[in-house]
Amino acid sequence: MTLGRTVAITEIPGINLLNRGKVRDVYEVDARTLLIVTTDRISAFDCIMPNQIPDKGRVLTGISAFWFGMLGEIVPNHLLSVSFEDMPDSVREMPELEGRVMLVRKTKVFPVECVVRGYLEGSGWKDYQNSGEVCGQKLAEGLIQCAMLESPLFTPATKEESGHDENISFERFCEIVGEDFGHRLRELSFSIYKAASDFALSRGLIIADTKFEFGLDENGEIILIDEVLTPDSSRFWDVAAYSPGHAQPSFDKQFLREYLESLDWDKTPPAPHLPNDIVEATAARYRDAYQRLTGKNILNNTEGVKVGD
Repeated sequence: MTLGRTVAITEIPGINLLNRGKVRDVYEVDARTLLIVTTDRISAFDCIMPNQIPDKGRVLTGISAFWFGMLGEIVPNHLLSVSFEDMPDSVREMPELEGRVMLVRKTKVFPVECVVRGYLEGSGWKDYQNSGEVCGQKLAEGLIQCAMLESPLFTPATKEESGHDENISFERFCEIVGEDFGHRLRELSFSIYKAASDFALSRGLIIADTKFEFGLDENGEIILIDEVLTPDSSRFWDVAAYSPGHAQPSFDKQFLREYLESLDWDKTPPAPHLPNDIVEATAARYRDAYQRLTGKNILNNTEGVKVGD
């Protein structure tokens, strides 16, 4: 295991690069298999920062593998292996990628994000302040920032490679994915969120909101894909410090967003260089989320979290 260095971008000989996203590089291994490399890149306000966050790729890969194993009884997923020994030869010749790679099944991806909100924060809080609604769903009057909702909300969004994802109604969601799939995806999203939230609470964490992505496998079965319940896709708060009425300290990149908001930057590229203290403080939050959820220290755990741990 190569520790102490970051991975900003990957080039793997002999494997076709399909897509380079904000954080992940996706390669095609064969007709049925993809290789996902989670780098240490970090984005905010749809801009990739010039700095990388140490261990971020390993944290996201390990947390996703952890949840895929735990949630398998609710919904199958695309993960085949996170073991470095199972990776193609050209990958194993790049030790810096260990802990950052997943072999997954190819799927027909639903072009939407399935967002579940259990607490009133972020764009949901802004919507509520303006209209008393969140994504068209009317809420009770008098709610405060970060309040726990009476029941979680399903607020789907379009999935955009560049630019901002757009919140859409459930009706529009069903138009995109089909009526039957729409209801099934909503049901699965609520079930996953409930199970994950209950577990996270037992580890001292609140999952305020999260987003899931799904696809269809070769048999037409819905499976969970991409990352799941990581600090990049979810808002994590400390149960002990939770105090509604204002923004909460978080274990995700909200800390970075708040720093960037304090700058004279118009949120368009190029993004500003991050000072070392901001990089290290962000990395610490990611590592802490990993340790709280998995019970392991990412700096000491050289084997990584395996599926089912």
